[in-house]
Amino acid sequence: MSKFGFGFHGPHDSDDDRDRDRDRDRDGNRDENGNSGNDNNPFGFFFGGPMGGGAGGMNGGAGHMGAGNLGDILNQFGSMLSGFGTDMNSAEGKGPVNYALAKRTARQRIAATNKDSRPSHNDSQAVADSVRLAELWLDEATNLPAGASSSVAFGPAQWLDETFETWKRVVTPLADKLGDAALGGVPEEMRSQLGPLAGMMKQINAMNFGAQLGNTLGEMATDVVLSTQWGVPLAEGDTAAIATEHLDSMAKKLGCEPREALIYLAAREAAHLRLFKHVPWLVERLILDVEEFAAGLSLDYSAIEEATREINPESMNDPAKMQEMMERMQGQDLSPQVVSTNAHARERLETSLSLIEGWVDYVVGSALNSRIPGAAMIGAAWSEFRNNGSPAMDALTKAVGISFTAPKANEAAELWRKLDDAVGVTKRDGVWDHPDFLPVASDLDNPAAFISSVAFDEDEMENFNPISEIEKLERELNEKRGDQGGTGENGDSSEKGDSDKE
Repeated sequence: MSKFGFGFHGPHDSDDDRDRDRDRDRDGNRDENGNSGNDNNPFGFFFGGPMGGGAGGMNGGAGHMGAGNLGDILNQFGSMLSGFGTDMNSAEGKGPVNYALAKRTARQRIAATNKDSRPSHNDSQAVADSVRLAELWLDEATNLPAGASSSVAFGPAQWLDETFETWKRVVTPLADKLGDAALGGVPEEMRSQLGPLAGMMKQINAMNFGAQLGNTLGEMATDVVLSTQWGVPLAEGDTAAIATEHLDSMAKKLGCEPREALIYLAAREAAHLRLFKHVPWLVERLILDVEEFAAGLSLDYSAIEEATREINPESMNDPAKMQEMMERMQGQDLSPQVVSTNAHARERLETSLSLIEGWVDYVVGSALNSRIPGAAMIGAAWSEFRNNGSPAMDALTKAVGISFTAPKANEAAELWRKLDDAVGVTKRDGVWDHPDFLPVASDLDNPAAFISSVAFDEDEMENFNPISEIEKLERELNEKRGDQGGTGENGDSSEKGDSDKE
């Protein structure tokens, strides 16, 4: 069953519970000026995390709260703290990330944007029609059969709900390693004295991770266009899902009409699902790459160490020098930087994502080029859109060190094109049969050797008969032994035979 299998809702459909939850998030957490106190990092007063923004929070933090009177401030602070106890004691509140807090923070951030609109029946019908059309065209561009069993137009809250379990699986090993790294930053002599405080620090880290992840996912939810936008099947199942709310803005970015943009997005979504459904090892391979990458994560404290070196105790009594020092440090990012000692795992993940996105680029282009005017320009515009990244993905990278980017997607698309020209569609898609058949990172920069190896196998194996080859080899060996048997040590065996007869 598809996790995106919630279907679609018509304009008059009722969903009282969902409406009530949405209205509570939107209205119950707003002040009289329409500002949501939950829009900020709830830990902004305590942490200076990369997404928390320190005391300023995501959107102004304490300064923003100061805009009202004391009653407003207290009400907003109470709103931020409401639910913390539940989050801490829930099953999702345990472990390296407080996922209960993450989900609540993400929902509040979505509600604050006023973008959580429910797609109409017409939107879902348009997606369904576009996916069906795209599937027909894709049938001519790839031998992989259709992978989408249904389709849906989705909104931000739906995306969050359907992808949250996958995010937990991806983020947990990263956060777990970073949590250990954070404790590793405590001096050895202090670590032995922490005692029960060590557990409290882990809880605080989990809450900090949860707040950061929630803010990031909330931002992603309001910007995401496809369920497979980053080359990873974040939603379980095989439903093609498109955020129709962004069609007009995407059409402008792609330089085409909204209808053409919808068909292009439907083709990309359908092509991804063909790959993920019929290459069963691919998803696990991506997750294993993330877990291997996490094993090499650590925190770099060099920025704050360098900043503290500049502090001169003698200047502590000089207000002018102290002011100068604070101004110099104010513009610096002193938060610990996530670094990895496992460059191989990062390279393998980036290569896998590049191969996926490159294959989709080429297959979609092949399917649409003769049917949509300017399809090539639309594909190029999408590549530019993808390569520019997104603020939310950048924030996720800074928080947990991982990035679902495909830096060599264009090179991969060219490799798939050349491979198609050399061996045809069947052998091209046959490369996905086993992970050992896939190109490696160096093949993306120099695909000739890889293409030659696949083409060689094609030529050599087409008419290969192992039985006849064995019989041929035996005949050659027998002939060679016969020639050697008819010749003496000095090459005079025949003369010796004649003399014996005499």
